[in-house]
Amino acid sequence: MPERLFIRLPEDPSCAPETTVPANTLTAFAVPARLRSAVAHVMAYEERFAQGHETVERVLPDGASRLLIVLQRGAATVHVAGARADAVLLTMGGHVHGLSVTLNPGALPALFGVAAKELAGLTVPWEDIVPRAHRHLAEQLAASDDDAARVRHLLASLQALQRPSDPSRHLVEHAARRLSDTGGGLSVRELAAELHIGERRVQQLFAANIGLTPGVWRRLQRLHGTLRLLRTAQTAQTAETPRWAEMAVAAGYYDQSHLINEFRSLCGLTPQQLLQRAVSDSSNTGTGRFA
Repeated sequence: MPERLFIRLPEDPSCAPETTVPANTLTAFAVPARLRSAVAHVMAYEERFAQGHETVERVLPDGASRLLIVLQRGAATVHVAGARADAVLLTMGGHVHGLSVTLNPGALPALFGVAAKELAGLTVPWEDIVPRAHRHLAEQLAASDDDAARVRHLLASLQALQRPSDPSRHLVEHAARRLSDTGGGLSVRELAAELHIGERRVQQLFAANIGLTPGVWRRLQRLHGTLRLLRTAQTAQTAETPRWAEMAVAAGYYDQSHLINEFRSLCGLTPQQLLQRAVSDSSNTGTGRFA
């Protein structure tokens, strides 16, 4: 069965340029200012596959929790998916249609009153974690005329669910941003020193607000930093294979073997395999990916 890639880094619009999902099947929606502390990105997708044809979509990890809405045969299902640090393989076929809402660190306790660690690696029905008054969202989405209307209903529900801000949330937002900005270059000890708290407190903040340990979050940020380096390298020298040993050191890995092992663990692919798949399927979304 053919396989394609889906990648999205925080600065990307609907998807990363390395993504081999057809770009015209994805639509991004603006997040209102009042929800930006909780919601990072809102996207609709819709695609029709030829009868009898299926493909596997490999979704690379970003460490975020999200809402997943599937629209099928006039009905809708809504699930809340906790953070994870491995690739997800989806089998796609027929008519696929839905929405995906990427949540920021701290959003799960702020919206649902649930510690992020309780949902890590899990996908649970919306109805199981929201108050009774909000359990009819799926019916509202199914009855809506289009995706724009569905997004309005969804964002209104999230706005109504927002709880008063927890002061500790600002700490974890800063911590997550610092690790992202440095490509995972800060150690947990250095991060704790910057925040003027203990390492154990950093661990607690990440468990409650992100659902991953600081160490795992660092690994994901280092992976994302490597993808950014690949973009830069391939823009400068599109015909040349990356110098993996040099890139490994630049991205903060011990050596090339460490880089390869981390890619295998987090993506299920080596860096070269990921690069080859992005290049081989470049016609799907046009120019602008690794090569």
